Amino acid sequence: MFFTPDPVVPDWPYCGDGVTGGDRAGCTGRSVDPHSSCLVHLSALERDTHLASLNAGDDIDYRGTSFTDQLLDQLLNALKDPATNSPRLGDARFASATFTGDADFESAAFAGDADFESATFASVARFYSATFAGRAWFNRATFSREAQFDSVNFTGFAGFESATFTGVARFYSATFAGDAWFLLATFIDAATFISATFTDAGFRAATFTGDANFHRATFAGDARFPSAAFTGTAQFRSATFTGTADFSAATFTGDARFHFAAFSGDARFESATFTGIAWFGSATFTGFAWFEATNFTEDVDFRATVFEQAGELGPLVCGKTVFLSGARFSGPVTLSIAARGLECHRTRWASTATLRLRHADVDFAHADFEYPLSIAAEQAPFPNSRGNRGAVVPEERLADTAGSGVRIVSLRGVDAAHLVLADIDLTRCLFTGTVHLDQIRLEGNCTFAIVPARTQWRRLRPQRFTQRRTLAEEHHWRSRQPTAIPGWQQATPDTGHTEHVGPAQLAPVYRALRKAFEDSKNEPDAADFYYGEMEMRRHDHLRPRAERALLAAYWALSGYGLRATRAVVWLLLAMTGTLLAMMLWGLPADSWKPETVGSVTGRQVRLPAEKPDPVNATNALHERLSTKRFEKGLRVVVNSVIFRSSDQELTTAGTYTEMASRLTEPVLLGLAVLAIRGRIKR
Repeated sequence: MFFTPDPVVPDWPYCGDGVTGGDRAGCTGRSVDPHSSCLVHLSALERDTHLASLNAGDDIDYRGTSFTDQLLDQLLNALKDPATNSPRLGDARFASATFTGDADFESAAFAGDADFESATFASVARFYSATFAGRAWFNRATFSREAQFDSVNFTGFAGFESATFTGVARFYSATFAGDAWFLLATFIDAATFISATFTDAGFRAATFTGDANFHRATFAGDARFPSAAFTGTAQFRSATFTGTADFSAATFTGDARFHFAAFSGDARFESATFTGIAWFGSATFTGFAWFEATNFTEDVDFRATVFEQAGELGPLVCGKTVFLSGARFSGPVTLSIAARGLECHRTRWASTATLRLRHADVDFAHADFEYPLSIAAEQAPFPNSRGNRGAVVPEERLADTAGSGVRIVSLRGVDAAHLVLADIDLTRCLFTGTVHLDQIRLEGNCTFAIVPARTQWRRLRPQRFTQRRTLAEEHHWRSRQPTAIPGWQQATPDTGHTEHVGPAQLAPVYRALRKAFEDSKNEPDAADFYYGEMEMRRHDHLRPRAERALLAAYWALSGYGLRATRAVVWLLLAMTGTLLAMMLWGLPADSWKPETVGSVTGRQVRLPAEKPDPVNATNALHERLSTKRFEKGLRVVVNSVIFRSSDQELTTAGTYTEMASRLTEPVLLGLAVLAIRGRIKR
């Protein structure tokens, strides 16, 4: 069973009261005193008499009345002030009235309160240049077509709560000297508040289906937009917010443009959702900027934005890139950001700063900071203090990223004297041009690029690089060489220009990073950067050829004193060569056996014992490789390694061989010991 709701009975004397037939039946228009009919249903003579009795500034009451444009024109002409040639009204009561044609209140002056609550404007509503000296109520009013409030002056309270604007809502250069309330208002088409001036403005839970334009608007008091929904473009370019600007839990489906806006009070965007691009470029936040649990689907632009006392920015989530290039943070700040990218070109921090990041590729080129600044990768999602206990900031838009690690892609032009990195991926980071790189602090697990792992064959020769930490610029340089093997990373347009970076530029970078590790008592990891430094010096064609040859020998023999295996192999080869040389040519044919031949002359006895020169072996070479000669040769070799003489009788060739082995083999042994020490030293 269906029930038809009872019609709402007006609380004023109305035209259709008690009338069951005719035009007046169901009419809720306010009866015109002393008549029982409303202005519409008066006779022509009664209507003319009533209108003639009106004067400018009179109070009027036409609640529930249905106005055509002709009838409204007659009424406003009756209230026209001869001094201004515009209508002047006292208290004007048009609640629940219906304007079937154009409602033309242009330049009208409402000296008292104006009540248009629940009024319906079926056609254009023109209020531009009107003046409301008292309170103005448009709560639950319906504007079916364009609503023109350009240059309107609201001296008192202006209420548009739950109003519906089906057509364009124009408030260009409107002035709201009192509170302006648009709570739960619905703007289906464009809403234009360009250059409007507000004291306290309330747009809580308002819905903007079309574009919302607040370009150059001024909010002298608080601007409240919590839970507002912007489906089209939200334009707040060059807007001025003197009090608190509250956009918490607001939804921006289109682009949100706040560039050049000035926030003198706190700016609250907690739990707001931005589906389109969010523009805050060149905006100024004098108070605190709250972006906790704010979610951005597209890029968010803070280029050249000024944060005077941000305190904490975030935690926020961005599905693409957060641009902070050229931004300035005047006070201590903590940035908590989960994003695909973070760009900080020439960003300036005038005080201490902490960057807590997730997922992001960070471009920190030419960032400027004079106080300690740390960049740390957060392992767990950020907690959401606005949610339930234990709630975290959701990261659905980053679900397809490879882990939550943070990668810095450039530190070029940065003064790293106060920079601390913790658990950062530096595999693709560009370091050339970084100042005071030797003073950087690397905490936790900071990873660097590594050389190609597998053995490569080139022209029937195997090429293999010992595993070590390297710089991305070395990868780019090696990948450009004609003899490059697969596995070296190539430069891409996103990595910046590195074609002019070569060994001469990379050697100082490796040296600075080596010193940074050494200063932090991390000798084993510093060894990789010493190796890289020496490699760049060896490949630097601007260095003298003799120096490069010496470095090449140092590399080949022991990997610059860092590859123990290489030094041990060379030592074993040298010992084997020495042993073979001793067995083949160094040991004499027979050992000398002393014989004494005496002669007696008178009372003197002479016993000469002269040692003959060693005689080279003359038998076949394979016959010299005997066990006995091996034992003697091995004794010579072992004693040579520890820089001792074996006292073994040697041929001339053996003597020189021993001298050579006593010079080279202890050096190789020392290089092997040095390499082992470099890997275990703390």
